[in-house]
Amino acid sequence: MASAYAELTRDELATLVPELLLIGHLIDRSGMAWTIGALGREGMARVAIDEWMAASPIYTRRMQRALGYEGDDVVTIFKGLQLDIGAPPQFMDFRYTLHDRWHGEFHLDHCGALMDVEPMGEDYVVSMCHDIEDPTFDATAVATNPRARIRPIHRPPRTPADRHPHCAWTVVIDPSHPPVEQSDGCRDVGRSVAAGVELDPVDPSDDGLADYSGPLLSDLDFTAFSRSTLVRIADEVCLQMHLLDLGFRYGLRRHLPEDDVQRIARKQLVGIAGLAAERLRSALDLPWTAAGNERLLALPPVRNPRAYVEAGGAA
Repeated sequence: MASAYAELTRDELATLVPELLLIGHLIDRSGMAWTIGALGREGMARVAIDEWMAASPIYTRRMQRALGYEGDDVVTIFKGLQLDIGAPPQFMDFRYTLHDRWHGEFHLDHCGALMDVEPMGEDYVVSMCHDIEDPTFDATAVATNPRARIRPIHRPPRTPADRHPHCAWTVVIDPSHPPVEQSDGCRDVGRSVAAGVELDPVDPSDDGLADYSGPLLSDLDFTAFSRSTLVRIADEVCLQMHLLDLGFRYGLRRHLPEDDVQRIARKQLVGIAGLAAERLRSALDLPWTAAGNERLLALPPVRNPRAYVEAGGAA
């Protein structure tokens, strides 16, 4: 089935993709607020770890295949982070240093997530920047190389309070490292319809870049990609959100009865729906008319990609 995003122009798609990446981050933020209410801060951290460990290896591999940059080195890890809903550009300003194929560093000149969490107190900062990131960074890297390790150089809580960059990390791939195993949640989500759904391939004859097989770029210029490539990226980013939602539900089910899982999942969706629609309307300058509303309703991630939504949900 043709993508809903195939109806957009190349310029519209280049504007849309960063918005979709940010909406993916907001979906997690919406769900975690309700999780704190049900399970407290420590319970929220446990669910977040399950959520990201379940989803990120699957969607990272999918994007690698879609954009032709599969590999086992640090460059491949960094490219994946640039196209990950966990690191939306501008909100999370990742900067990369590559030493060789097996060694690199990255730092965050700005971390919007930290700006959100710091007012909540040091315990929440530690939960995010230590408890959650330690296992989930390695779980994301395992999609590229199970012997990759991402370790902090420094990270919040910030000392002094205005320290920049906000955090810095090393990435090392060493054959002596014991391989990181997929989590039980990743195996569970890996059996879903979302994990295996087939999307339309990129048309290599379209004007613009058809893949990301070239060198690592400091900043991705989405306008450089072809229209066909941008359609595929947009659909993959929507699928990242569905996979993250499946990981979120997996994490909740380890602590809550099914009725509560469904209640929180609905609140998560309601919490993001209006904001996501507002951002999409503004980004694409859609008119406040019936035609504008009709066009807008085709774009939200909950209705995309069509190949997945038409499949009837996840197994």
